[in-house]
Amino acid sequence: MALRKIIKIDEEKCNGCGLCVSPCVESAIAIIDGKARVISEELCDGAGFCLNVCPTGALTIEEREAAPFNEQAVIEHKRKLKADSCVFCGNTQYDAPILEYRYKGETKHVCVRCLPALIHG
Repeated sequence: MALRKIIKIDEEKCNGCGLCVSPCVESAIAIIDGKARVISEELCDGAGFCLNVCPTGALTIEEREAAPFNEQAVIEHKRKLKADSCVFCGNTQYDAPILEYRYKGETKHVCVRCLPALIHG
């Protein structure tokens, strides 16, 4: 364990909108049982790109003892996401509509929640 910054999600404030999912490049946040959750501490780099999109203020950064950030775990986690799921958040067609797109010769998928981030960067 290491003392580091990590995202904290207040379940009471979270409305499950999913806006925090797409800014997380590491795919460390997912909507589970209608609430945003950090899937694994080692996936969260604590950068906080998800903070400003939360309409309820449910996300904060806290400094605490947590598993160290693991870039290799992020790579493996993203690899495990289903091929027909959103490359940003892992949503499947049962979570949100999924669109197919081609980039640099590869076919990829994005859900409509993450599409604005794909378009606007």
